Amino acid sequence: MPSKPLRPCTKIGCSNLTRERYCEQHKHKEQQDKAERNRYYDKHKRNKEAKKFYNSTAWRKCREYVLKRDNYLCQRCLRKGIIQAADVVHHKEHLEDNPEKAFDPENLESLCNACHNEEHPEKGQKEKTEKKTRKVRVIVSKANQEKF
Repeated sequence: MPSKPLRPCTKIGCSNLTRERYCEQHKHKEQQDKAERNRYYDKHKRNKEAKKFYNSTAWRKCREYVLKRDNYLCQRCLRKGIIQAADVVHHKEHLEDNPEKAFDPENLESLCNACHNEEHPEKGQKEKTEKKTRKVRVIVSKANQEKF
């Protein structure tokens, strides 16, 4: 497969050519930006209890069990006749709504990222606002008739 074409570094004022977003000299900038975004999300938006749950050994073992049970395939895609690798283990009944079923394999299914995003449209997407309609004033005029 051919490699990506060379393009200028994204850093303002840098003319180095790279195949990535930043050149080797400025690659750390991208990592710093990502770390800063994650830090803000962790501090202000992330559900602390959910983070603790998803980092637990019990969840990781349960997640691995469900992925193996489903052969690492997205179950929703499989029902449509599509074979797609699963990335996420989804709670059919939300963890916040029914914490007793948190580790119940019958409440868990393997999904690909696309299907999981369809299950949770509220996550990661800003609410779509209606497009503002613009009022346009149309002026119709007629040319003056010239007299000779």
